[in-house]
Amino acid sequence: MIAEAEARMPSAEPSDAELVERVARGDLGPLGTLFDRHHLAVRRVVARLGVQPSDVDDVVQATFLDVLRAADRYDGRASAKAWILGLAVMQVRRSRRSIARLAARAAAWALEPRRAPTTPEEHATVSEEARRAARALEALSEKKREVLVLVTIEGLSGEEVATSLGIPVATVWTRLHHARRELSEAVFESE
Repeated sequence: MIAEAEARMPSAEPSDAELVERVARGDLGPLGTLFDRHHLAVRRVVARLGVQPSDVDDVVQATFLDVLRAADRYDGRASAKAWILGLAVMQVRRSRRSIARLAARAAAWALEPRRAPTTPEEHATVSEEARRAARALEALSEKKREVLVLVTIEGLSGEEVATSLGIPVATVWTRLHHARRELSEAVFESE
């Protein structure tokens, strides 16, 4: 009786690797689970890489269509987050090459909300700091911005970023170093 009950109980959630493997075999159901697990991270990365707010949903959707196309090339790690974010970065690069999107491109970096300012002076200070940080991020080269967003904001390891972007780990650290230096100079030396 207990064995029957255990057989009917749902098993642990499948890993990303298992889901991607099923997608690679043609099962589209797991794609929805992967989307549920990772779409918010993809949305943040895409927005922080300067995609127009009106185009973010399209790029997120295209990223998960890329998951479908590239599933057979997945390396089998338990978590597919870094791989999917790498596909998102590639999708952003492709969208930038589109003339229509290139003409409309404006950096849109959505700062995550903090404690609301209590006075008009605090509000003005926070707004100016946010504008200064957004301008500094916009001024970074695409390659430096990609690495900065993935490591610093999304919390991926250097190795994960290197794999996702198809670059050496040393290149990740070099770009991150220069991006941080440029941001620091732009934000703090303008005060």
